[in-house]
Amino acid sequence: MATGVALVLTACGGGGSSGSGSDSGEVTFWDTSGPNESPVFTKIANDCASKGGYQVKTETVAFDQALNNYKTAAQGGQGPDVFRSEVAWVAQLAKNGLVADLSDTDLAKDTSDFLDVPLGSTKYEGKSYGVPQVTDSLALLYNKKKLADAGVEPPKTWDEVKAAAAKLGGEKSFFLNNDAYYALPFIYGAGGDLVDASAKKIVVNSADNVKALQTAKGLLDAKAATTALDPTNSYANMQAAFSSGDAAMVINGPWAVADYLKGTAFTDKANLGIAPVPGDSAGKGSAPVGGHDYVIRQGTKAKQSSIKFIQCMSSAESQAQVAKELGLLPTRKSAYSNADVKANAVVSAFEPVAKAAHARPWIPEGGQLFDPLKIAYADVLAGKKEAKAALDEVAKAYKDTVVPEYSIG
Repeated sequence: MATGVALVLTACGGGGSSGSGSDSGEVTFWDTSGPNESPVFTKIANDCASKGGYQVKTETVAFDQALNNYKTAAQGGQGPDVFRSEVAWVAQLAKNGLVADLSDTDLAKDTSDFLDVPLGSTKYEGKSYGVPQVTDSLALLYNKKKLADAGVEPPKTWDEVKAAAAKLGGEKSFFLNNDAYYALPFIYGAGGDLVDASAKKIVVNSADNVKALQTAKGLLDAKAATTALDPTNSYANMQAAFSSGDAAMVINGPWAVADYLKGTAFTDKANLGIAPVPGDSAGKGSAPVGGHDYVIRQGTKAKQSSIKFIQCMSSAESQAQVAKELGLLPTRKSAYSNADVKANAVVSAFEPVAKAAHARPWIPEGGQLFDPLKIAYADVLAGKKEAKAALDEVAKAYKDTVVPEYSIG
């Protein structure tokens, strides 16, 4: 993170200031991926520049500080020419005039090859502001040996998770991360959502969502799962428990696989199993869409080179290389037909999960919906609050500070 911060501080002049003029031919790309991924993206970026006849400088930026650093730089006419934006950030940046409208460029001419849900994250008020880079979702990851030794099939329902626990060591069978994003499989699977953007309604405290959080808490009450009491350590504790073999099952995304395969439980990579998240009934599980998009800074002096850069970085060929080397999920439908992509066990397992992923609200305030829910979800799992009371507080927080123009449905 310290390295990422240092790069941000030295890169604020990247891409030059805003203004008219000919294309500079120099693209500064802020890459917000982690240490497992950035070398691959840097290599592809350099290859794209060599083929495209422009220069590129890739700078790795700490993800947790990237949005604020980008906004600060872009508001002053500085910053990168191309930014790897989390899907929830695009609408916010578009509303604030910090990314270029790409609707009349070649990047928006033919988007039929992109998966519909990731493509939706690039839109704001009917215009295109980005190009999907990678997509992801959440799946049930499991220790094949542990389940096989216990005579347990990967559970398809939350009731089956409870039933499996008796054979898998009780509460150690499943580690439940108490972060807000990991509440979404319960919420979406129960038919709920956080807001109804089209109707401008807050629906986070619906009866469906109350039931969803009660289902999650019910796993803990039945000693079929465990969680971290401190929300700040929940993800790290989940990673450690599953990597070591202490937990037999977790819910996580493809980005976590590289770290799991370094753990003692997965020295044999084939021991990692991947299945759709359970639901209230078999086949009814639902997980959120995640991922990242490429956006171009408003006012860049390298717009044409940036367009060529994104065309190359988001091509089916480049996406196939990313899938092959990193196990990340392509956003192009055609990339899944590539032989190398088909041969990647992680991508193949996540493909149906990603294609069925639930769209999140693509609104400028989308990223702000998680903080109030994170507190509520952790409180419910810890037994500090009942689900209805906790979600009523979330709805009030949304109304007070996030989407005041919405009504509470």
